[in-house]
This record gives sequence, structure tokens and C-alpha cells, in this order.
Amino acid sequence: MNPASLRDLSRQLVRQLGMLETQCGEVSLTPVQAHALIELERSPCSVNQMAKLLNVDKSNASRTLNRLSKLGFIKSITNPKDKRSQVTTLTEQGLHTLQQLHQQQNHHYQQVIDQLPIEQLTQLESTLTIYNQALLNTERQKGLKVRPLTPADNLPIASVIRTVSAEFGLTEEQGYAVGDPTLDCMSEVYCASNAQYWIIEAGETVVGGGGVAPLIGEEGVCELQKMYFLPQIRGKGLAKTLVTKALNFAQKQGYKHCYLETTAELSAAVALYESLGFEHIKQAMGNTGHEVCEIRMLKVL
Repeated sequence: MNPASLRDLSRQLVRQLGMLETQCGEVSLTPVQAHALIELERSPCSVNQMAKLLNVDKSNASRTLNRLSKLGFIKSITNPKDKRSQVTTLTEQGLHTLQQLHQQQNHHYQQVIDQLPIEQLTQLESTLTIYNQALLNTERQKGLKVRPLTPADNLPIASVIRTVSAEFGLTEEQGYAVGDPTLDCMSEVYCASNAQYWIIEAGETVVGGGGVAPLIGEEGVCELQKMYFLPQIRGKGLAKTLVTKALNFAQKQGYKHCYLETTAELSAAVALYESLGFEHIKQAMGNTGHEVCEIRMLKVL
């Protein structure tokens, strides 16, 4: 799938879901107003909180809440968590209207569900969950750029690797990647057509990276290498983005397997690799020079 195809399918979904209509079926609410009421059913919230929940700007959220207030669907109350501020909650009329909306929409979506066999429903739920998470990660990654490594990045990315290694106690003397002789000239390692390394950049500052290259001594096997991220960019889904880029690249290059070595100190990374289909193996593969890494994993491409 390419960007144009994904955009086209997304546009069709938006239209079919009625998000371009002026009201939600027979209930006199715009789609934004309906979403606001649904969020207020879950918990009272401020204008700023509503803007964040709906992924709209503060002025849009404010206009929506003002309109709902005039309709008698919501009211302001003292924030139970902070007596100095106000939050918005549903009125009885608002709750009644929302119940009508739920009834109408549940009936409509039951008709959609009735079109699909059970196995496709399971697949649909999984696919929509993955798509939604990808959208959330893209939002979190705003202001960050992922691009191929250049010679100018050699020293900055080496500095990142040294910093993160020191954070987790992975020293050169122990035999971790921080001690690789090519650490300060990585662009020379990844210039081959069957290898690639990506830099993560915040503004003009290198804050992370990761790559893939042939596994020395193993035919048809590549190695996921030097995945390091500074603390300020963790938790944004960038590791998954980078590993996915590497795996897609490896498949296009004709690799049959992807191998990696890591350590239990990097528990979050291990969990990510497991979620992406890497399986633990007992014996080391190839000649990585990192005998100290006690965790070895392999994925069929």
C-alpha cells in the first residue's frame, strides 16, 4: 500500500461514517458535538482536556462546548480535583440525547457487523486497532524526522550510542556495541546497497537511530543493529517505526531472516521485538563480536 491508497481508503471511511454530514443520523448533533458528549459521559473535563481528547484546537473545542451548553446538554461544575477551576459535565437532557445517539449508532453498526463472518470481524478489529495506534504514534512523533544516515551524522549518532550505553551500564570493556571500532564512521558501514541506517532528528539534533545490515557468516540473514534512543524521544512509537522500516527494507533486499542480539537490561526493547514477531533462540548466529549479549532473537521475513 502507498500513501495515496491509504488516503483514498481513509476518505471513503470518513464519508461512509457520516463525518461530513451536518448531523448524526436522526439525532440533532454534529459529529464533533456527538464526540464531545461521548467524552463527557466518560468523565467531566475542561476545554483544554476536550481539545486534546478530540484532537482539535482549543477554540474549536470551546465553540463546541458553548453550543452544547446553549442547547442544555451540558453544564459547568466546580472541578472536584481543583476547586479553583471549572469542568463541563452532562445534564439529564444531554444524557438522554446521548442515549438516543448510542441506540441509533449501535443499531447501524450491528447492521455492519451482520455483513461480516466471525473471522473477518476478528481481522477487522485487529486491523483497526493497528491503524489507530499508527495514527496516534504519528501524532506523537510530530517535530521528529526519520531519515537515512549521512557522513555528517557519524559523530552525533556515536555520541547518542555512548550516552545511552552509559545510561544502561553497557560498557566498551564488556564487549557491547559501544566498543565497535566502526562506531565513529558508521556511514562507511551502511553505504552498501543491502544495508541501511536511519537517523532520528529533533530539529537539527540527532537523538536516535537504528539500522540493518548483512549478518556476517550467515547467508540470507540480516541483523538489526544499533537501536539507540535518547530519553526525550522514548514512548512515542519511534522504535517500532524504525524496526518496521528495517524489516520492510530487509524483505525488499531478499533477506529470509532477521537476527538481533540484545541484553535483559533493555527490557522495553526486548518486549517490542517480541511483539513484532522475533523469537528467542538459544545459539548465537554469525560473527557479531557481541558475545556478551545474552538474548538472541530471530524473525522469519
